[in-house]
Amino acid sequence: MKEISAVTAVDLGGHFHGSLLSMVLDSGAMVQFVLLLLLFFSVVSWAIILMRYRLIRKTKKENQMFLETYMKSTKLSEVFPESKKFKYSTVAEVFRAGYVELGKIGRSKKESSIDEADTPFEVRGMDNVERALNRACSSETTKLESTLGFLATTGSASPFIGLFGTVWGIMNAFRGIGAKGSATLAVVAPGISEALIATAAGLAAAIPAVIFYNYYIREIRTITLEMDNFASEFLNIIERFYVK
Repeated sequence: MKEISAVTAVDLGGHFHGSLLSMVLDSGAMVQFVLLLLLFFSVVSWAIILMRYRLIRKTKKENQMFLETYMKSTKLSEVFPESKKFKYSTVAEVFRAGYVELGKIGRSKKESSIDEADTPFEVRGMDNVERALNRACSSETTKLESTLGFLATTGSASPFIGLFGTVWGIMNAFRGIGAKGSATLAVVAPGISEALIATAAGLAAAIPAVIFYNYYIREIRTITLEMDNFASEFLNIIERFYVK
């Protein structure tokens, strides 16, 4: 123990001080570039994590509030103005898309001079409304998933970027060993420890990105299922009460 304490306390080779900041500052240019790149990935990832958390929390809350309003109403015309109050609700957006399409079909039927007996509303109208609902579901899912690709990239690429910095740092360490003609701990330790910082930084950026990416994908899948269920229910209501 006394020998280990002596090694850590002594200023090895006159450069190794043991603190994280000093190791970063003493590392080579390539390792510092890798660390800056990983810092960028980490900062952007945490910004995305916080923004997605806020968005998904509001979306789930407003979806629940809109569904309560929807269930209490007896007319779709009453729900439509209320739905505009829930700007983060994806289900409300799906409802608005279906309701607007339903209104367009109603207006086109009144203005059309074609005999509707040959083009029944059951087929033409329902298909249009269903397509509008599907488009709205896909659009809302795409919005929720936007920027999550960066988390996936950070989770998969950061460890390799960090490993690259480590390999580069170890190469420099061995070059220093060759130049000094000595392989003592005092010569090897500074270079190896500085190089390993890059791997640690890569893992520090990747781990939260992977965890929150998987968490958000699961939450978005739940919200998407909620939208699909509502779209099916909306089509059933139209079929029961609006289709001739």
